[in-house]
Amino acid sequence: MLEDLIIMRKPHPCGSTLWKVVRLGADIGLVCQTCGHKVFIPRRDLAKRMKKLIPGTNNASTTD
Repeated sequence: MLEDLIIMRKPHPCGSTLWKVVRLGADIGLVCQTCGHKVFIPRRDLAKRMKKLIPGTNNASTTD
């Protein structure tokens, strides 16, 4: 979901492994939380490279 944080297996060249999801679709848009670099990764590749998903605080699952 949007605004979730993702911890990747391999670190970015800046040293960070923490990324924020900013776009969903066929490609997932991520922003490095240390240097602000933006990347687009296909869903399949993200599933392989992701270590842990941290849900965003604004993603309350409420059903009416």
